[in-house]
Amino acid sequence: MRRRTFLGSGIATLSLAALSPRRLYAAQDLPAVSRTGKAITLPASDIADLRARLRGMLLSASDAGYDAARRIWNGAFDRKPALIAHCAGAADVMRTVEFARAHDLLVSVRGGGHSISGQSVCEGGLMVSLEEMRGIRIDPQARIARVEPGVLLGEFDREAQAFGLVTPAGTVSHTGVAGLTLGGGFGRLARKFGLACDNLLSADLVAADGRLVHASVTENPDLFWALRGGGGNFGVVTSFEFRLHPSPPILLGGPVIFPLAQARSALRAYADFAGDAADDIYADAALTTLPDGNRVLIIDTCYAGAIDAGERAFAPIRKFGTPIVDAIAPTPYVKLQQTADQVLARGRRYYVKGSFLREIDAALSDSLVEGFAGLPTGVTANFADAGGAISRVAQTATAFWNRGARWNLVCSAVWDDPADSEAGIAAGRRVYAIAEPYAKGFYVNDANLAERTQAQVDSNYGGNLARLEKVKAQYDPANLFHLNANVMPARA
Repeated sequence: MRRRTFLGSGIATLSLAALSPRRLYAAQDLPAVSRTGKAITLPASDIADLRARLRGMLLSASDAGYDAARRIWNGAFDRKPALIAHCAGAADVMRTVEFARAHDLLVSVRGGGHSISGQSVCEGGLMVSLEEMRGIRIDPQARIARVEPGVLLGEFDREAQAFGLVTPAGTVSHTGVAGLTLGGGFGRLARKFGLACDNLLSADLVAADGRLVHASVTENPDLFWALRGGGGNFGVVTSFEFRLHPSPPILLGGPVIFPLAQARSALRAYADFAGDAADDIYADAALTTLPDGNRVLIIDTCYAGAIDAGERAFAPIRKFGTPIVDAIAPTPYVKLQQTADQVLARGRRYYVKGSFLREIDAALSDSLVEGFAGLPTGVTANFADAGGAISRVAQTATAFWNRGARWNLVCSAVWDDPADSEAGIAAGRRVYAIAEPYAKGFYVNDANLAERTQAQVDSNYGGNLARLEKVKAQYDPANLFHLNANVMPARA
């Protein structure tokens, strides 16, 4: 593929002259990996041209800060890009994408860096890092938030809650807004207000040809439709505009914990309770192990209405058994959003695989409880409620197809020592194998993409696949952005 000339030789010479001695010494051709996995070489002059055109930094392995920049939330992935572009704004993203396209480079896109399947960092390619783009602007009168792609949920929550407002997004505060929203976006308030993508009003996107495109209901509506559940398939989003909802800073919430001996009956009671729950009720259930080694069932709660109404709504949960912990209490929403931050800390090693469920079958819950007793510590099976307002959006209204799912079951294992990786992965697979016969579709943000075939990915988009393929062909016909639950471009 012909390389694009970025600047004239005279300007390039001046750029090289302006480099520090260390930079000049490091200016050399760089081995890299192409979009299709072939070994290629990036000319030093082209790298220097790109570096000179960026407001942010362009890093290679010889630069200070490179190792920190390539680290993501899931420490199981230790990939080394050839280049990392720390983009300072949309213009940097445009120039970086133009460079990647011109050289047919393998590309990954890092927003908050919370990619469960490691797709935000690539081996030997170009990592488009958006972590420096952290702007948040709240318009309390219009109830609109404008958010850049490097923003984390905790940062967004704090700014919005300063005005008594919120957008439902996630349950871990160090998750990135961008990836979560593009894949759907479950959260503690999603049963009341819908997924994060249901609250998206518009977005700015850099397409594969480097142009900046605005997408909304009235402008490029097919792209706007695709961005709400279609993941990062269509380009790099540089700005999100969200609808905000009134929500008090103090909500009723917290965990109720039952011993494993009561988990079988408690899980059945939970399934019945959640099946008839009002939209104000968030109640997720998880089989897990506490730091003291006790295996337990945790019901994590949050009520989106008045405190006294929440007390009445959660009263049945306390009767699922005899709790060893009952920590439901009035709590700041931003604190509720942080309750899993330490357990799911950045840099630990994770195996995650999830699937949607239409119901919590008694056979499934019994099998999970029975199997869980024999699994190593660090394994969790979490039932995330997907009902309420989420389920009342038509399947074809957005790209998020799985509106009929009642729960998102996420099976995971966590460990810290690299020597335990084989055992950790095996444990995660064992717990998922129990749930797999009951699965129907999967949440792309929880997808273990290394273990999903293209046919499974295509099937997961259901009746929206053909339309997604057409949008993909319009904005990324060469499939430059394919490190995701990939939508293949429609053939002409």
